[in-house]
Amino acid sequence: MQVQGKYDARAFLSEQMTRAQGLRLKRLSQEAYQPAQFARDLSFGEAARRIQALEAEIELANSF
Repeated sequence: MQVQGKYDARAFLSEQMTRAQGLRLKRLSQEAYQPAQFARDLSFGEAARRIQALEAEIELANSF
């Protein structure tokens, strides 16, 4: 994440999950009884994938 010897904060932040994603992922992982799906060091994309998968699983469970 360095650009010509300097730290590029924007690149770092764009790769890390957002605070909102972290809160949502934590809540969904608890609701789905899958606490291992939550981790603090996920990328933005991985957090989005896990959120989508947990939402689909919860929706499926609620349809029964």
